[in-house]
Amino acid sequence: MAERIDVPGAAHLVLVDGVAHLDPAAAVHEAMLEGWARQQRVRFLKADTINGRLRLVQRVVEFSNLYPWQWNYAELEAFIDSLRSGARPIAMSTGRGYLIELKLFLEYVTDARYGWTRICLDRFGEAPRQLLGEWNMVAHVSDYEGRPGRRPLTYDEVQALFDAADARVDTIRSRGRKGALAAMRDATALKTVYAYGLRRREAWGLDLADLRRNPKAPQFGGVGGLFVRWGKSSKGSPPKRRTVLTVPEMDWIVDELEHWMEEVRPVFAPGNHPALFVNERCGRLSKRAINNAFVQARVDAELPEELDLHSLRHSYVTHLIEFGYPERFVSEQVGHAYAATTAIYTGVSDEYRNRLLARAIRAQHAELWEE
Repeated sequence: MAERIDVPGAAHLVLVDGVAHLDPAAAVHEAMLEGWARQQRVRFLKADTINGRLRLVQRVVEFSNLYPWQWNYAELEAFIDSLRSGARPIAMSTGRGYLIELKLFLEYVTDARYGWTRICLDRFGEAPRQLLGEWNMVAHVSDYEGRPGRRPLTYDEVQALFDAADARVDTIRSRGRKGALAAMRDATALKTVYAYGLRRREAWGLDLADLRRNPKAPQFGGVGGLFVRWGKSSKGSPPKRRTVLTVPEMDWIVDELEHWMEEVRPVFAPGNHPALFVNERCGRLSKRAINNAFVQARVDAELPEELDLHSLRHSYVTHLIEFGYPERFVSEQVGHAYAATTAIYTGVSDEYRNRLLARAIRAQHAELWEE
């Protein structure tokens, strides 16, 4: 008999020996999921990540009507194929993500250290197998597989979006309705997202204390940069932190934020609440509210509905590149570990490319004239 190892997620730690279950297969399956969850929790993976993976395994079980130790190649392929051909087909990147997560699950249940192979063979005469590998996974050969609608906004679109957000304040006031202050807050929040290339969670987590002075740019006063504490984490690590400097091309955000902090935010009577953007109940503005603010401004500006809040981050990256900032600087500003990721976000405009082309033509003509 193989020695049992007390590693987190081991079968004998979540499945008690000597207990008779009314439905043994269902009990083992539930214990298997609990063991996998425990194994991921000790690696400090997020609860949302763990729960999403457990739901995926359960979806395969419900689709195939088979437990993991009964799975075969055909059933997994049929499951992915059903998602590709449904009313709302999944994207290639989503399919790849599902296959990776299922492969991780099968690695867990087939690892001898966790004991599930022995349990399943003893009780059901079958054992889980690793059914996924390079031979049947979706290859990642393209640099970008995101939705085509998630693109940078042009300068005119950014201006139209902000004009619509500002106009909403006047519209609410002219109708004698409540909500003008909230509309001013929403407009400032959207401008902050763009001016610093923030993710939604990063904007949500901003506190007053995160506004920083930049000794090298004293003209920006107390808005020389933002200290972002809720950057995207990876592989169980805590949120990444970075400082985003205010760039001269976005210096208009200084007046916007100072007006918000000195004149508008105090009207909300937030007391000692640390959040930069607060709601009417004196709490932190929710991530959903920030997203809804973008949607409202996009509708008012009659912009394409495929644009979303994250498109402002794409716009920030693209516009910094067009302003002439080095890719390394842009990567540091937005918290990308690799320049290749920044390149994926970049979608320079036709106007910018035409300017470069015209500059090259002028330089060529100048050389010919000198000859």
